[in-house]
Amino acid sequence: MSNVVVSLLGQRLDNVGFGAKRWFRWRPTLSLLMHHDFQVDELVLLYQEEEEALLQKTIKDAESICLNIKVTTHKVTYSNPWDLEQVYGQLHNFAESYDFNPEHNDYYFHITTGTHIAQICIYLLAEANYFPGRLIQSSPSPEGPHGKYQTINLDLSRYDQIASRFHKEAQESISHLKSGIETKNERYNELIREIENVAVRSTAPILITGPTGVGKSQLAKKIYELKSHKKKLEGKLVEVNCATLRGDNAMSTLFGHVKGAYTGAVSERAGLLMEANNGLLFLDEIGELGQDEQAMLLRAVEDKVFTPFGSDKEVSSDFQLIAGTNRNLYERVEEGAFREDLLARINLWSYQLPSLRDRYEDIEPNIEFELNRYAQNTNQKVSFNSTAKSKYLSFSLSSYADWKANFRDLNSSITRMATLSNGGRINEANVDKEIERLQYDWSGGGEVQVSASDVLLEETLSAEVYESIDAFEKAQLAEVIRVCKESKSMADAGRKLFDKSRLQKAASNDSQRLKVYLKKYGLEFKYL
Repeated sequence: MSNVVVSLLGQRLDNVGFGAKRWFRWRPTLSLLMHHDFQVDELVLLYQEEEEALLQKTIKDAESICLNIKVTTHKVTYSNPWDLEQVYGQLHNFAESYDFNPEHNDYYFHITTGTHIAQICIYLLAEANYFPGRLIQSSPSPEGPHGKYQTINLDLSRYDQIASRFHKEAQESISHLKSGIETKNERYNELIREIENVAVRSTAPILITGPTGVGKSQLAKKIYELKSHKKKLEGKLVEVNCATLRGDNAMSTLFGHVKGAYTGAVSERAGLLMEANNGLLFLDEIGELGQDEQAMLLRAVEDKVFTPFGSDKEVSSDFQLIAGTNRNLYERVEEGAFREDLLARINLWSYQLPSLRDRYEDIEPNIEFELNRYAQNTNQKVSFNSTAKSKYLSFSLSSYADWKANFRDLNSSITRMATLSNGGRINEANVDKEIERLQYDWSGGGEVQVSASDVLLEETLSAEVYESIDAFEKAQLAEVIRVCKESKSMADAGRKLFDKSRLQKAASNDSQRLKVYLKKYGLEFKYL
C-alpha cells in the first residue's frame, strides 16, 4: 500500500522564503515529508492561482526531500477563505473529481495549513466518506524543522464515549416519539426506531397509515417537535383534516386565494401551505382530497410552488409534508379517487401503525400514560386499586375487547373511570360499569352479550371447562374467583365465602372446602 497525502498549500506557514534558512524552519507540508517513520509516496497539493511561485518551489523542495515522491497538483478557487460555502464547494469538487483507489493506497488529508473553515470542510468530507481516508495533523516542535504529526480516525463508533452519547440521544428521541411510554411491542418499537432516523435525516414526505385512533396525528406532532429540537426546521406545524375540505373552500384553505376569487372572498388569504413555509404540514385523511387539490399538492411537494385560487402568479413555500390516512390508498387509486403519481411521491417513507388489538402488550403502559395525562389535565392523581386494575386488564386483553377506536377508546375509558372515582381510587364498581359501557358502545347500542364475569372466567378457565358449565355455575364460580383474587390467603377467602355455614360447624376447615371446590374446575388458589 502506498501513502498518499493531500495538503492545502499554506500561503503563510508554507511560505518562509526561498533562501537556505528555509531548511531550518518548520513548513507544515514539507516537514511532514521529513519523518522516517512515515513514508509519503504521493503528495497532492491544492493551491490557488496566486500561489503559483510558492507551488513550484514547494514541489522542487519536496522532490529533494523524497527522491521518488510523486507530486500532483489541483487548483482551487475561492475569493474568501472564510466563506464556508465557497471553500466546501471547491474541496468537494476536488474529492468528487479525484480518482481514489483505496484498495492500493492509504489516503491522508493534511489539516494543519489553511483556515479553520478549510479544516471544518475537510472534517465533513472525511466523515461523509467523500474523502476515503484519515486525517493527519502536523505541528511544530523544538526538536527540529520536521515537527510532530498524528493521524486522526473519524470512525466515531470506535470511541465509546461518543458512541454512548449518540446512543443516548437516539434513545431520548425515540422515547419522545413514543410520548415517553415504555412500549413492549417489538414491531411498533422497530417502526419508531426507523421513524426517528428518517425524521432527523430526511425532509421527504412521510405517509402514516392505520385505523382511526392509532395515534397518527400524535405521531406527526412528535415528529415535528423532534425536528424542531434538532434544528431541522424553523417554521410551525400546520394541521388540517382533509375530510373537512370541500369545493372552493378546499382550494382556498390549502393554497390560499386572491380577493374576489369566488363569492365571499372579500380579502386575500395566504393558505395553509404558505403558513407551513419552513415548517411541517400534516394533512390528515389525505385520501379524502379532491382530484384538483391532489394535482396542486403534487406540484407543491415536487417543485415547492403553487398558484393560489383565482391568481395567475405562482408563489413558493418550502415545507415538509406528513400525510395520514385510514384508507387504503392503493384501492383509492384503483377506484380512480386518488392520483397514482401523488401516492408514488408521498410513499417514499410509509408507516402502518398497528391497532391496539395488535399491541396487547402495550395496553398496560398506555393505561398508566392515560392516568398520568388525566392527572396533568385535572391536577388530580387517580389510580386503580389492585383488584380493579386486574379486572380491567383482564377485560382489556380478552377477546371481548374490540377497541374499535383504538387509543381514543382507551383514553375515553380511563377518563370516565377517573372522573367517576371517589378518593382518587378506581374500584371494581367503576370497572364493571365501564366494561358494560364499552361493550354497549362496541355492540352499536345493542344488547350486551358478555359480562365482566364471563371475561374473568374466560381468562381463568380452560376453553373446555368454560364450555362445559352452565350459566348458574358460571355466575357462582366467577364470584368465588373474584373473592380469591381479593384475599390474602385461601383461609381468608374461605372465611369470606363460607361466612354463614362455617358458624354451624364445630370445626370448620374453610381452606379445604375451597380447595375441593376449585379442584372441580381444575383450579388452584395460588394461581388465581
